Amino acid sequence: MTSPFGTLHVLVDALAGDGAVRAKLPDLERALSARDLDYTITVSSTPTGLREGATLALEAGGRYLVAVGSDATVHHVINGMFANGEPIVQDPVIGVVGAGARCDIMRTMGVPDDFEMAVDRLTGDNIYPFDVMKITYTDVDGERRTTYGHNLAEVGLGGRAARVTERLPGWLGNGRQFLGFWAAWLRSRPASVKVDADRKVFEGKAFNVVVANAQYTGGGVRISPRSFPGDGVLDTLIFTGPRSDAYTMLPRIYQHGGHIPDPHIKEFRAKIRVAVDAPRPWPVVVDQIVIGTTPVTIQVVPQRILMKL
Repeated sequence: MTSPFGTLHVLVDALAGDGAVRAKLPDLERALSARDLDYTITVSSTPTGLREGATLALEAGGRYLVAVGSDATVHHVINGMFANGEPIVQDPVIGVVGAGARCDIMRTMGVPDDFEMAVDRLTGDNIYPFDVMKITYTDVDGERRTTYGHNLAEVGLGGRAARVTERLPGWLGNGRQFLGFWAAWLRSRPASVKVDADRKVFEGKAFNVVVANAQYTGGGVRISPRSFPGDGVLDTLIFTGPRSDAYTMLPRIYQHGGHIPDPHIKEFRAKIRVAVDAPRPWPVVVDQIVIGTTPVTIQVVPQRILMKL
């Protein structure tokens, strides 16, 4: 059975899921062959390898990419699909398989965690026109850089927690995220920030800003329950309350995103762009990757790629 979108160019992140994805590689090849799909597989252990693999596949005439791994994997593959501000080919298609790695975009898009069921979604012609985010930020050298994101960005506490987490040893496993959050929380205080969402402006104190294309983060935290990739909108949540809100809201966030509306959360919806700046640089995390600091501008790139469902 040949996919209506042509050969599947499968990009496997060897490091995703602390090695769980690499261990699934034989099962992946068996599952693809069992469905009689025409495919190629590229295994990479670096972001550059994933991006280059995506770019080379599209430049060689391919259209259909499959990211196997985490949200970071999907992030790098999507960045490899763009050149000079546009997709390398018209209407490129991306499929996603977690294969043992945490991948929050799958939750928003309704792709099953079950490995066999996720591979089943790679067949057929079901697709969804998908928005991405074009993000311009400040790197460690003070230079302005641009990247693309698919899930959501956090500026402030979320960025600090991700930055601490990535420095913790891998043997901590799932405990890294728990420890990273609390270590960052202990050092955080509400601070002055300016958020400009199209023509709506917030200036005041906050401890976290979420700019979301999709709903989930952190392995199932439904932080932005009103977000739908494909609606051409960035949902922006500004957490203005005391820092204790970061943990007192957690039960409501986990329980189907019941934390909004809330008097301590300002909500904006932007159809063009969101800009975040602060007197002191705030860390920025996108798709679970710490990319840099404020000032950061996040623009909507509507429906330039297709998500395989």
